[in-house]
Amino acid sequence: MRFIVCENYDELSQKAAEFVSAQIILKPDCNLGLATGSTPIGMYQKLVDMNIDFSNVTTFNLDEYYPIARSNNQSYHYFMTEHLYSKVNLKPENIFIPNGETDTPTEECKQYEKSIAEHGGLDLQVLGIGQNGHIGFNEPSEALNSFTHITQLTQNTIEANSRFFKNIDEVPTQALTMGIATIMRAKRILLLASGKEKARVVHALQGNMIDPEIPATILAAHNDVTVIADKAALDT
Repeated sequence: MRFIVCENYDELSQKAAEFVSAQIILKPDCNLGLATGSTPIGMYQKLVDMNIDFSNVTTFNLDEYYPIARSNNQSYHYFMTEHLYSKVNLKPENIFIPNGETDTPTEECKQYEKSIAEHGGLDLQVLGIGQNGHIGFNEPSEALNSFTHITQLTQNTIEANSRFFKNIDEVPTQALTMGIATIMRAKRILLLASGKEKARVVHALQGNMIDPEIPATILAAHNDVTVIADKAALDT
C-alpha cells in the first residue's frame, strides 16, 4: 500500500485527479469505479477543469441509497450528475449506478455485478473512507467476501450523512453497494482520505493488518493500492 501525503485538501484533489487522468490516458476505454461523498468532489472538479476525454470511459458507481429517487437531490445519481456526468463527455450508455428506485433490490444487485463482469472488471476503483472505516457502504463486521448487495446502514453512518439532509429522519437506512469482493477485484485501487475525523481509520490502514471492524483494512490484501491523504487525516 503506497501513501501519498498532501498538505491540504486542494493538493489531495489535484493529485487524485492526476492519478485518474493518467489511467484514462493509458487506457482510454477503461472502466472506472467511482465514489461519492464530500471527499472526491474536489477531484471531480479538477478532472472537469483538465478537460479529460471521457468518450470511451465506462463508469460504475460504488453505491446508492435505497430507496431513493434519482431526482432526489441527495441521491448519488443526482450527485454524480451535478459533479461529473453533466460536465464531461461521458456517454449515457456507459454510466452505471445502482438503481435506488428498483422494486427488486436483490435482482438489481445481481445485475449490477453481472454488468461489471461483462465489461471486463474495473481497471481503477476510487474509494473514500467512512469515519468507521467503511468503503462503499460495507459497514464494520460485514462479510469480507460479499459482492454487490443491499445493506443496512449503521447509526454512525446515518449520523455522519445526516449533514446532507434536512434532518436525520430523512436519511435512508439502507443502500445498494458494491461488496468488498467486488472492490478487491479491481486491478488498481485509489483511496482518498481528508480531515482529522479520518485519522483513526487511516492509521489502521498503515498498520497493514486486516480488522473486520474496520472494513478498509482488507485493502492490505490487494497488490495495487494507493492512498492519497492530507496531513490532517494522517495526524495520529
